Amino acid sequence: MKLTVQNVGNLKINDFLKGTLDCECGKPHSISLKKVLIKKDAIEKLPEILAELGYKKVLVIADTNTNKVAGNKVEEILTKQNVNFKKYVYHVEDTDLIPNEESIGKLMIQVEKDTDIIVTVGSGTLNDLAKFVSYRLEIACMIVATAPSMDGFASDSSALILNNLKTTCVSNCDVAIIGDINILKEAPMKMILAGLGDILGKYSALNDWKISQIINDEYLCEVAYKMASDSLNKCIENVEGIKNREDIAMEALMEALIGAGIAMSYVGKTRPASGSEHHLAHYWEMMFAFDGKTALLHGTKVGIATVVTAKLRELFLNSNVNFEVAIFKANKFDQKEWKANVEKLFKKAATGIITLNEKDNLNSIEDKIKRINIINEKFDEIISVIKQMPTAKEIESILIAAGAPYNPKQVGIDEKDLVNAVLNAKEIRTRYTILNLLWDLGLLEDSAYKVRDFVRKEKIEV
Repeated sequence: MKLTVQNVGNLKINDFLKGTLDCECGKPHSISLKKVLIKKDAIEKLPEILAELGYKKVLVIADTNTNKVAGNKVEEILTKQNVNFKKYVYHVEDTDLIPNEESIGKLMIQVEKDTDIIVTVGSGTLNDLAKFVSYRLEIACMIVATAPSMDGFASDSSALILNNLKTTCVSNCDVAIIGDINILKEAPMKMILAGLGDILGKYSALNDWKISQIINDEYLCEVAYKMASDSLNKCIENVEGIKNREDIAMEALMEALIGAGIAMSYVGKTRPASGSEHHLAHYWEMMFAFDGKTALLHGTKVGIATVVTAKLRELFLNSNVNFEVAIFKANKFDQKEWKANVEKLFKKAATGIITLNEKDNLNSIEDKIKRINIINEKFDEIISVIKQMPTAKEIESILIAAGAPYNPKQVGIDEKDLVNAVLNAKEIRTRYTILNLLWDLGLLEDSAYKVRDFVRKEKIEV
């Protein structure tokens, strides 16, 4: 079978798991994910799936919370079926599990020599840790999902905090995903809404991908693009059901999250699902950690950031771009001043950001001017793509309909962190987005303060 934009929308999730598939983009796509089961009582099939895939020694991991939700049930099922397993539970009674060097080390110590698969009982952070450790130890991993809260279930990357910097690392993809509807629909509503927020972020991520394709000639697979877009549309069609925890809506949300992950694995990067909205979310996460604030769920930040990036696009469409002024400002760039600002803002993470910048020469004046000239040449095409993004108010309306936060003020993101995120979040990743476009054209600072004014004036709907 050859994947095309015309046929990809008719395929079911397990159709994408049939080995290496040719694609109209010219690159073959494959994923190590072998089995997806999303239905009521799916957890009961865990021993059967392990046997089917040939795994014999299992390390089950959970944290204090997910162990209560499904970890004990997994233990009971495996014991009943005489599966050889060991169990490890991260104790996180009064804090969040952080995917850092310490957590990685704790998990590695638990993996015995004959372990051939890690079974994660949980969601985002636990899944990222298991995928990364299994990759490094060259064993398999799979997940029993406890909440439809993020889109990394089927991706081959992990979001970790290494050397105090949020970093995307190559990892294994889960070989199987079990989503028991009975468990998923009972997840805390904030986690369900976080999953919706993560999916809504595809509006921004896909638009950023198109922008970079035009300006930087970046590879873009139209099939993966459509897969991520279809995942987004599937969720929007079920917003009311998500709010009411309906079975069919939970299935649609989980399938959408997995579908976005498959798209990421197909292209070998998170581009189909992560752009400027994730950069803003990562910035806020770092600032909350520095200030000792309670962390926000990843998808919650992404949903709010998608509203912000939509507003940035509106501001760009209504701006008067002067390319001569943009080139003049580019030539005035001061690397020493930039470095001092990074050190002041990013604190412990500054060294990693500066090293990344210098390695890839991200502040090259010559490259920036080259991009400005391309933007000038292809301006109408860029404008056409940006107009495809919904407005900030339209994205807000979806979040409001689901009962999700949509304004930074609702979750404790103050005006300083909002402005600084718009100005500086592009430093966290090398990926080209609307933030970089505005920076190239000398419009980023003005846009940051206009977004602040937009957020300040909004009345919060209860």
